[in-house]
Amino acid sequence: MDYEDHLDRAIEESADVEASGDRFSVPDPEVRQEGKMTVYENFDGTVDVLNRDANHVMKFLQNELGTSGHIDESGRARLTGSFRQSRVADALDAYVEGYVTCSECGSPDTHLQERQGTTVLKCDACGALSSVSQG
Repeated sequence: MDYEDHLDRAIEESADVEASGDRFSVPDPEVRQEGKMTVYENFDGTVDVLNRDANHVMKFLQNELGTSGHIDESGRARLTGSFRQSRVADALDAYVEGYVTCSECGSPDTHLQERQGTTVLKCDACGALSSVSQG
């Protein structure tokens, strides 16, 4: 067997990465207006699926939406201002792309870690390290 044969065999026997990605489904944000606030009802459930710190996600959403807010005692995100569901969903998608999904293999099985004073995304599936924006 030459190199090409070995490579073909390895590709045939390797797991299909795209097929395994279907198990990762980020819930759509459930938002409603309450006075001058937008309440993200299922924020805590979303954070659990993402396996990220709620304060980190909240800080990102505040920066993306250009607003202030807080997490209430029920685990809901309360954002100052009126935001449509699609706007919150776009901000959440940006978070997933930047801080959850591996840029090398597309796996959501990642975690954030500090390396030499900077935050990196470490993929548990392929082992890749990728830098993330400091947000």
